[in-house]
Amino acid sequence: MTTITVKNIPDDVYQRLKVAAQSNRRSINSEVIWRIRQSLGGRAASPETILAEAGELRRLTENHPISDKTFNQAKQEGRP
Repeated sequence: MTTITVKNIPDDVYQRLKVAAQSNRRSINSEVIWRIRQSLGGRAASPETILAEAGELRRLTENHPISDKTFNQAKQEGRP
């Protein structure tokens, strides 16, 4: 992998990046890489990959039903 150095980062940008990294449970380096990928459109996934991931998510959650009422209550309480 390649290494880059970013110089002259404004203090306020660094502090916001640091807070974002902490809230996302990432290192600052990982947060920077994630944000660069997001700004460049992330990784292109084939339709087959997307369908496989959706199928796996369905399989993992099929025995954990949640009602609309419970879901909406959790959203209102701010739970992830």
